[in-house]
Amino acid sequence: MPIQIEYKDVENKLLLLYLINRLELPMTRAQITDFIIQKELMSYYTMEETLFTMVEAGLLEAENEVAAQDENTTRYFISTEGLTTLEFFESHIPKHVRQLINQYIDDNRGKIKRDYESTANYFHDASAEEFKVKCGVYEDQRALLELSISVATREQAKLIQSNWKANAGKIYTKIIEVLAEN
Repeated sequence: MPIQIEYKDVENKLLLLYLINRLELPMTRAQITDFIIQKELMSYYTMEETLFTMVEAGLLEAENEVAAQDENTTRYFISTEGLTTLEFFESHIPKHVRQLINQYIDDNRGKIKRDYESTANYFHDASAEEFKVKCGVYEDQRALLELSISVATREQAKLIQSNWKANAGKIYTKIIEVLAEN
């Protein structure tokens, strides 16, 4: 029995490596969960444990950011070691699972990419007694615009974050128009 459990653990790790690598963008825990639960590939708790184990082992890297309503959002991306592991063992992922992942990526890449292309996060800078809001617009993992704004209160930070997320495209266009004026 332990061999079966160990094999399933390895298969789960390979599945997550393949999913994140195939998207070619960091994925949030929510995005990974949506796919895993929707396709019934593993339980939520197994997925959480597998992600934790993979970060600890250096197969994935995790980047934390503060999202709306003070919730932390973690984005996972494949490390060099994870990519090497995947290249070596990819053929061990069942074909039907690879097909499920490929179809999911094809169907959802645009939505996931849009979620990634504009970000706004804030954090408390205790040394300066202020909040910093970092806003960005990205295309193909390349920064088109990044802003760092210091404000006095959490409420201001939340408002800027919310307005950026709702209006990033308009704000970006307006900034370019103003900066490119003669």
